[in-house]
Amino acid sequence: MVERFARTENHISGGMMNSLKLTILLVVAFLMTACATVRKQDLDAWVGIPVEALDTHSVFLTMPVYKSTTSSGVEVRNYTNSEDVARCFSSAGGRNGGKHDHSVFTTCSTSRIVCNNIFYIKDGVVSEYAPTGNCYTDATVQPQTRFLRLRAQ
Repeated sequence: MVERFARTENHISGGMMNSLKLTILLVVAFLMTACATVRKQDLDAWVGIPVEALDTHSVFLTMPVYKSTTSSGVEVRNYTNSEDVARCFSSAGGRNGGKHDHSVFTTCSTSRIVCNNIFYIKDGVVSEYAPTGNCYTDATVQPQTRFLRLRAQ
């Protein structure tokens, strides 16, 4: 009887340990996304920059772009950066008083993480950069000097 109680206690402890690990993982993921922010200096760096800098930027060249023009002549470009994410969690049966429970439960979910990098352009010059959605910025999204070198050629 004592041995059976000890096994049950270990099984519960193992289940609680899995819950604890999952909780820690979710907290770490939350903290990582909380640290990822859109920096004002990255947005301001684009104001007044020729659209040619955007056309030759190594990061934005890798993203699909959707273009439209407003009735007042403002060009709107949306460089979409997205990723499909799938998460699955499984739990397997354990030993229940000498009998094996062979049940396995798996739960999966999918979602899409999207950042819309929206640029407003008037007369060939960027007037605003407004990332929307699940976005973060750093120095890699700031204008590069490549367009100056290409223009000089």
